[in-house]
Amino acid sequence: MGLHVMTHVHLLLLLCSSLSSAAPVSKSLVVLVRSPVSEQLGRETTLPCWLNPPQSAEALEVRWYRNDHFDTPIILYQNKKMAQESSYVGRASFGLKDAASGGLAAGDVSMKLLNVGIEDEGDYTCYVSSDQGYDRGSVTLKVTETGNTPLLSMVGAEENLVNLSCESEGWYPRPKLHWADHKHNLTPKSLEYGKVSSGLVSVHSWLLVPSSSEVSCSVGLSDMDTKEARVRLEIPPPAAKKVSGLVPGLVVFILILLAALALLGWLYIKKRVLRKKDKPESNQAEENMKLLQEVSVEKAALEEAKKHYVNIELEDKGNPYLTIKDGMLRDKKHPDLKAVTCLTAIRGTPGFTSGQHYWEVSLGHPGVEVKQSWWVGVTMATDFPLQADALSSTSNGFWFLSSSPDRADSFQLNTEPKVLLPVRSRPRTVGVYLNYDGGELSFYNVEDESVIGSFTAPFQGDVFPFFNPGIGDPGPMKILKRTEQGECNDTGNNERAQEPES
Repeated sequence: MGLHVMTHVHLLLLLCSSLSSAAPVSKSLVVLVRSPVSEQLGRETTLPCWLNPPQSAEALEVRWYRNDHFDTPIILYQNKKMAQESSYVGRASFGLKDAASGGLAAGDVSMKLLNVGIEDEGDYTCYVSSDQGYDRGSVTLKVTETGNTPLLSMVGAEENLVNLSCESEGWYPRPKLHWADHKHNLTPKSLEYGKVSSGLVSVHSWLLVPSSSEVSCSVGLSDMDTKEARVRLEIPPPAAKKVSGLVPGLVVFILILLAALALLGWLYIKKRVLRKKDKPESNQAEENMKLLQEVSVEKAALEEAKKHYVNIELEDKGNPYLTIKDGMLRDKKHPDLKAVTCLTAIRGTPGFTSGQHYWEVSLGHPGVEVKQSWWVGVTMATDFPLQADALSSTSNGFWFLSSSPDRADSFQLNTEPKVLLPVRSRPRTVGVYLNYDGGELSFYNVEDESVIGSFTAPFQGDVFPFFNPGIGDPGPMKILKRTEQGECNDTGNNERAQEPES
């Protein structure tokens, strides 16, 4: 009898030992997590969760859920079967917390999430249970997205100041924007944030800076992923010139207004005259003198540049995307061209290795609207990139002024990042002045004798004139040549110009 009881006890111990080795589970489950987890928008991420001490989770119940949605988990592992919430099908599954992980068999119950979106940001609960107990841990997922390089644009202001704005979009979460010059940090006049339907954030800021200064605008989520735009201003503030152009019109308007008021009675006019006599006229005289001096400086600079006029010939190599005739060029409206690239670009000759040089380009044609799509500048490149998305910036030997593809009210310098220049009046003729030894490239509106914008660059090797008539623009581009007596065959006054038909 005693032997029979001992045999049953022995068999029971063997059975318990067998079950324990098949799915060893501690009497007390302990769940460990690693939080927070940060991942970029659209990427794959893993939310780490595991059992401690390591033990198999293959026979356990595992739930991953958000907030208090215990009964509607993202994934539910039960009886060795996996179920997923409908919106996460194909996106959520078990993952590995690290490369050395043994997966479920080693107690790793981490969740892998594909194509992370902004809506995935938040807290997740990892819940593990057995018939002996349960435990849970919370993992916070932070979603990030790095936006575009800031875009700088400027508008003139008074008192030798320039209104410089900085904008960038495509960020998440809200980025920090920082202004600085070469000496210290700058405080903006305005800082605004916006959000598009996708949930991404845009930022816009502006401030007033001296018209001759070097300023940077940086935008980023942290010091590690900051994007910066920098501009060096060395041109007179455009707003002053704009004001000077309005002065005659304002004077005429005031005279007409006074004449109309005269109909209301002589006494009223007399009072206004007496009141005006009490006002000092010195301030207005000083302001007018400042404006006249500024205009005369730019006019003198243009006149000096014209002393170095050189006739440019187009380097026609049979570009299949261009029509070239008598110094005039336009694109052939090829259906494959969706944006302005070097495919429609052409060099001019001669090239320059020193000295000062000036040439003019006509953007107007009788009976046709002034060109809206164009590039004008210089290049050191001997061959142009043929890929539609190839970069044409100062970093690979291109310096040019162009119409802006995004803004009709701005011109654009091809720096990286781009710099926008306000359009006060669209030039019919652009003058290009290259001071090779001085490292200067300036662009002039020939009609109103004003500076549009300037580059500073250490030119090396041969530098060639560079032209691009753009795409889909009925207006042609023409390279103007100077005849004897220092005159141009087309001076930009296109109403008088006799241009050959294309």
